[in-house]
Amino acid sequence: MKKLLALTAFAALTLSANVSAQEGKAVYDKACQVCHSMGVAGAPKAHDAAAWEPRLAQGLDTLVSTIKTGKGAMPPGGMCTDCTDEDYKNAIEFMSK
Repeated sequence: MKKLLALTAFAALTLSANVSAQEGKAVYDKACQVCHSMGVAGAPKAHDAAAWEPRLAQGLDTLVSTIKTGKGAMPPGGMCTDCTDEDYKNAIEFMSK
C-alpha cells in the first residue's frame, strides 16, 4: 500500500511538473486571431504596437483580469477555455509586438 501511495504521488508530481504555459503564438492562433487579426468589434489588431501601447500601460495583470471578465464583445476568457494567466500574458506579449 505504501508503495502504491508513493508511486501515485510521484506520478502526480511528474505530471504537474510537465504542465507549462502555452506559447503566445499558439494561444493567438487557437483563440485570439479570430478577432485580433482584423480588429473585430474594436479589438486591438495583432502586431499594431500603437493600438496596444495604451493597453500595455495598464499592466499585464490588469489586461489578464480584463480578459478573464470579458470586455465589450469579448466573452469572459476570450475564446480560450483552457488558458492560464501565463498563457494570456504570452498571447498579449505576442500580439502587442
